[in-house]
Amino acid sequence: MYEFPGMAETAFCYHCRQHHPKSEMRQIETKAGKRWRCIRSIEATRQGQAAREAYGRQVSEMNKSEAQSRARLSKPIVTT
Repeated sequence: MYEFPGMAETAFCYHCRQHHPKSEMRQIETKAGKRWRCIRSIEATRQGQAAREAYGRQVSEMNKSEAQSRARLSKPIVTT
């Protein structure tokens, strides 16, 4: 199987759903097993509720924007 350059040095954060360098990640034990999570999301959850909610809104907005971008790119081109 071919690996893209740099993919071995990155891991997918199950919390923010982005790839980060492994140096910015920690393995967390969950009910489903060990998963990678970025330090930024871990630190955000250690702050107060307002900071957690702000971080959650920011991640949701990034995910929404990415999904809308993918939807625009996948729309079929109709010619008449």
